[in-house]
Amino acid sequence: MLLDHNGIAPRIDVSARVAPMAVVCGDVTIGANTSIGFGAVLTAESGPIVIGANCVIMDTAVIRGVRGNPIRIGDNVLVGPRAYLTGCEVADNVFLATGATIFNGARIGTRATVRINGIVHIKTVLAADTVVPINWVAVGDPAQLFSPHEHEKIWAIQKELDFPGYVFGVSGKPVATILPDVLPRYAKSLQRHKDDKAV
Repeated sequence: MLLDHNGIAPRIDVSARVAPMAVVCGDVTIGANTSIGFGAVLTAESGPIVIGANCVIMDTAVIRGVRGNPIRIGDNVLVGPRAYLTGCEVADNVFLATGATIFNGARIGTRATVRINGIVHIKTVLAADTVVPINWVAVGDPAQLFSPHEHEKIWAIQKELDFPGYVFGVSGKPVATILPDVLPRYAKSLQRHKDDKAV
């Protein structure tokens, strides 16, 4: 389903394929010979999405462009099923496996690989040719890689990245404590989708 959001419709190269039941919403540009799989969701929520040529966005992947962090995906990129990308940049020839999660402000270098359920945290810069192992977490600039059981080491870097401030605009407080203030505003901003129109 192609949706006009805020008066902007997706721009899809004539050689690209968008599967039935995929959703492409708003300021989204899809390059030549790119394939968007069944159940994938590409939504330019508050920032644009640009996907290059010869990419494969597999079934059920979610890609969100957000204010201050548009999505830019280069050429020859595979985004696996259940992957989740929000507000990030992905260079050419990158492999993002099943369940990979790439957060706001992250930058993925050329030929990098994020294996199954790997995470690249906010504002993290993954150098070219880096491999994030299965279930591991990349955090920082430059990225450091940690196994999931190294929570204290991850948190020591992640805390300074200020997730609540960077994503929600409220610094210095744990995420759970800001939800009563942040979620009413966030939910209201998402109401703009009520006016989306099929194209």
